[in-house]
Amino acid sequence: MASGFFALLDDIAALMDDVVVMTKVSTKKTAGILGDDLAVNAEKASGFVSSRELPVLWAITKGSFLNKLIILPFAFLLSAFLPWAVKVVLVLGGLYLAFEGAEKIFEYFFPHGHQTKAEIKQNLSKEEILTLEKKKVKSAIVTDFILSVEIVIIALGTVIGKPILFQILVVSIVAIIATVGVYGIVALIVRMDDFGVKLITMSNGKKGALNFIGKLLVKALPWVIKSLSVIGTIALLLVAGGIFIHNIEYLHHFLESWPGFIRDFVIGLAIGLLTLLVFNGGKKLFMLIRK
Repeated sequence: MASGFFALLDDIAALMDDVVVMTKVSTKKTAGILGDDLAVNAEKASGFVSSRELPVLWAITKGSFLNKLIILPFAFLLSAFLPWAVKVVLVLGGLYLAFEGAEKIFEYFFPHGHQTKAEIKQNLSKEEILTLEKKKVKSAIVTDFILSVEIVIIALGTVIGKPILFQILVVSIVAIIATVGVYGIVALIVRMDDFGVKLITMSNGKKGALNFIGKLLVKALPWVIKSLSVIGTIALLLVAGGIFIHNIEYLHHFLESWPGFIRDFVIGLAIGLLTLLVFNGGKKLFMLIRK
């Protein structure tokens, strides 16, 4: 009995070691989407009065957990009964990532020219502010759902063929890390300027380290969010390119002599621009038919 018990413990320990290793691999695979997720949610959670930033972020975080509770069972059912469908969903997710990345680059060079308005003004009533918050939270949760599907499917793609228990452990851990990690960092980012203001106040107007760091944090916030957006866009195209290369046989040996990250970026951008062209063309055709 004792030997059987210790053998069971050894099996559990070996399983957990494998889970840890594959969790690291899966997290690396989803890092690009996490970067975009971070940039998107930092933008979504900013723009509110200071006292409302964290409550709004907490509402989005709860929505993100709910999204993953909905997505995970469907992902595991696909893996168990239609494993080929995981690859299809993965490629479709790659198309979406490539499209989103290409669209951001296109809009940078050819902006629509619309001006953004402050969403929350000081003269709004409490009810109006709460209505705006609800709209923004709903929009953020919908975006999170799409990104969560991609995170879960990419993580699942790294453990396809493994026992279902192994898949559940790895993908669930990645999903939890993604939610806690992203929204924890977003919370730090959106309160960065408030922390800077506190440091400036503590300096009592005197020039010194506290005053310098405080002003730096206040001025850095818009640049941090913009930088995350750029990094997230590049990461989207890298992840998309990697998905296409590993899951579409025709691309396995395409540009094989190029460095991996350049190859992934070029393929992701090329397919993204093609997808964007098809989408915009279809959209214009639809508008013409409606007329």
